[in-house]
Amino acid sequence: MLKHSWPRVSWTLLVCLVLASCQRAEPVTTQAMVIEEVNSPQDGGAISTAPVKLPPATPEGPRKAKTSVRDKAKGKEQENPKIDWSELNLTSGEASISCELDYATLGDGNVLAKFDQAGIAEALKPCVERGVARLRYKGKITAEFGSLMERVTHVADELGIHKRVLDIDSAGGQVEDAIKAGDFIAESRWTIWVREGAICHSACVFILSAGDTRMIAGQVGIHRIIRMSSTATTRAQLNAELRVVYDRVRDYLERNGAATAVADLMMAVPNRGLRLLTVEELELYGLDGVNPAQDDLDRLRLMRKCGEDFVSRRDSFVRAFDKRCKTPNTDLDALNTCGLNLRKDFGFPDQACPAESPLSEFDPGTALVPGGKQPDGVSQQAVKQAHAGES
Repeated sequence: MLKHSWPRVSWTLLVCLVLASCQRAEPVTTQAMVIEEVNSPQDGGAISTAPVKLPPATPEGPRKAKTSVRDKAKGKEQENPKIDWSELNLTSGEASISCELDYATLGDGNVLAKFDQAGIAEALKPCVERGVARLRYKGKITAEFGSLMERVTHVADELGIHKRVLDIDSAGGQVEDAIKAGDFIAESRWTIWVREGAICHSACVFILSAGDTRMIAGQVGIHRIIRMSSTATTRAQLNAELRVVYDRVRDYLERNGAATAVADLMMAVPNRGLRLLTVEELELYGLDGVNPAQDDLDRLRLMRKCGEDFVSRRDSFVRAFDKRCKTPNTDLDALNTCGLNLRKDFGFPDQACPAESPLSEFDPGTALVPGGKQPDGVSQQAVKQAHAGES
């Protein structure tokens, strides 16, 4: 009897295995961890190509405190370098400028085709009245992207446009270019959006960490850095190079308010895979909402300018916004609508400090948004309801 039943069991098992192998592999999920396969890490990714100077081999001993990278970064912040206006061709992405925040109804504005000072000024001039500009960028993170951010920021400053949003959709790119651009963004007061349907993967996460405020409805994912220019021939040599790169990444994340644990997570994900960060992880690692590093600076400034009560109410609003408005699969329009409706419970916009109030980019008549024009950015009905409740 056993001789007759064994072949049937084996055949059934074989059929099951064949059918399973024909099905498309689903993302691997383990305790809220999602890993997806990517076709080609080079098409975006987190790619490092900068030369790496390895320390000389010495016996193990106490490691010296690393201060040089951070000291250099602070020095760069104080230098305020001049903008390079040499010819720029945006070959790795597409940029557009809009003076409206309501992307769902009004789109993304006009494609930016001229990248000289006059061309960018022409694109931004319609935004002067409201004092708000949104730069939509879709493409790789490269040196071109960094130059674009410097130029748009410089012209926006000259025109008095102090409320600006980087609306990004990127699969990643060059690590060193992302770090350089991120350090510039960190000193330039940008809000960063990753809206529904958009992605911010790999090196793009360094850009995300630099924003003053981060609003996320799309995917944020990380994986291991690729050393494309390495001459290593052994695993030990490659790991030594990567250790230097990851030290740079950790320094960058620390000075921009994100957890250095993000670098450790990156090392654990193969570069042909992608770990999608959950809503809880984004908050835990300091990649969503108000930037912790910038928040410390703003707290001191706002205490002097707007008073202790303002800062206390602002903190309470941020906590309530995180709890009530941030839920999985919420689109950016709904997120902004929720915030506008919520802030009236905390006395915002504040009469004494309207321009410093949360979500002030949506308010007409503030010091930074002159003209009294009805704001756009979420559905118009939602804005009217929010302002009606505040009056």
